[in-house]
Amino acid sequence: MRIFFRAGLLACALLASACATRPPSTAPVETQPATLLLVSVDGLRPADINAAAMPALTALGDANVRAEGMRPSYPALTFPNHYALVTGLRPDRHGIVHNAMADASLGRFRTSDRTAVETGGWWGGVPVWVSASRLGVRSATMFWPGSEAEIDGARPWQWHPYRSGTRAADSVAQVLQWLALPAGERPRFITMYLDQVDEASHDHGPDSPQAAVARREVDAAVAQLLQGLHSLGQASATNLLVVSDHGFETIPPGHVLRVEDMAPADVAEAVSDGQVIGFAPLPGKAAEAERRLLGRHAHYECWRKQGLPARWHYGAHPRIPAIVCQMAPGWDALWPKKYAAALKRGNETRGSHGFDPDLPSMRAAFIAAGPAFRAGTRLPVFDNVDVYPLLMRLLALPPERNDGDIAPLLPALEPTQ
Repeated sequence: MRIFFRAGLLACALLASACATRPPSTAPVETQPATLLLVSVDGLRPADINAAAMPALTALGDANVRAEGMRPSYPALTFPNHYALVTGLRPDRHGIVHNAMADASLGRFRTSDRTAVETGGWWGGVPVWVSASRLGVRSATMFWPGSEAEIDGARPWQWHPYRSGTRAADSVAQVLQWLALPAGERPRFITMYLDQVDEASHDHGPDSPQAAVARREVDAAVAQLLQGLHSLGQASATNLLVVSDHGFETIPPGHVLRVEDMAPADVAEAVSDGQVIGFAPLPGKAAEAERRLLGRHAHYECWRKQGLPARWHYGAHPRIPAIVCQMAPGWDALWPKKYAAALKRGNETRGSHGFDPDLPSMRAAFIAAGPAFRAGTRLPVFDNVDVYPLLMRLLALPPERNDGDIAPLLPALEPTQ
């Protein structure tokens, strides 16, 4: 057994699980290409992965490959970054430019709108599961932004519509069911998305007791997954990547603005809210909108889309509104109903992301283990689009055009890879 799975069993022991006392599995492993399992823990900060808070995931990372962090693509939001991970394209190129956006042909997109999420026209680029499908490689997705839509006429072999409130243990159970299939039926690429940390961090702040409970739930699920791989005899034939999409900032009470106070609704429409606010000036109101918005303000800064900082690689896609405002860390700007709800919370702390991706607080997590990876490797911060060429290399699939670079990840790979 590789050290990857010995670490997993140690983590189980730390969690007072009986799995560490079991003898190594004698189940045969069929000769076949390694399975690739991509797990996202939405909103997990690298610093949260420590022995006290997440012993199973910490043991896995310490024994194998762990990065100082990943730099999210701009904007540092859930849908744009999950889709960047599996296409290697930045949001400005794959078209999911925000969690809330508008398109002249498709209308409005909201992450809670099932019809929009399932409409293939929103999703540009070629995600890993589409490339796999074209070449007869099975894939399965236990929740992943983009996987519910038919893209270029293809879907994953099996996929599940997102359901808020799903327990992490139930998601792992589904993944283990797929992995228990006979070799000829088993998917070679599997994704799993876990939302517990993100939900608790938004509602109560990333350093709250509730967020700590969510991290413990996820860590127990990681231990469950490692033990399941061990029991199935697939420990040495699975490459596992555990990532996140972004980090988190604490939002103190009262640190919220109304988007209408930035630009009135009769001057410009706020296409999005939160931390990255896109404004579309109304006809004849462009000059007034620019006068009100452009430049640095107390808690935000605004640019014309074509003048955004070059390091963000953002501003060319037609779905990006004419003016984009970036909130300062620790501040939100919200639509009226959400603003009123935030005020009702009184002195309660909240959490948000979507701030400048170069901030250390926005960094995402990256851990990798399996036969393709060198044990005990540490990586510096790299861009999250670099994950895509790694995924394609591990699957031995030709990559599509992408913005990633595998070079920062090569030190983590065994020479045969």
